[in-house]
Amino acid sequence: MLDNLRNQASFTPDEEEPGEPGQPEEPKLPTPHSSIDQITGTTDKQRLLLAVMVLVMVCLLGAIFLLVTGKVILPVSY
Repeated sequence: MLDNLRNQASFTPDEEEPGEPGQPEEPKLPTPHSSIDQITGTTDKQRLLLAVMVLVMVCLLGAIFLLVTGKVILPVSY
């Protein structure tokens, strides 16, 4: 009963072998390749400007946070 199990599992009489000379093969569709500029719709210069703006904002917010919490004191003499 289990002797021909492998042969039975690989035998498919209804399916035809791929690549037969009588039938043309279906063309494979290319996978969509998306990059960051296609997703955001920005150019290189715009992305650079956004990155610089985010960097400046993070530095300013960090400095303000340090001043508010008292970890850094400005050297102001009155």
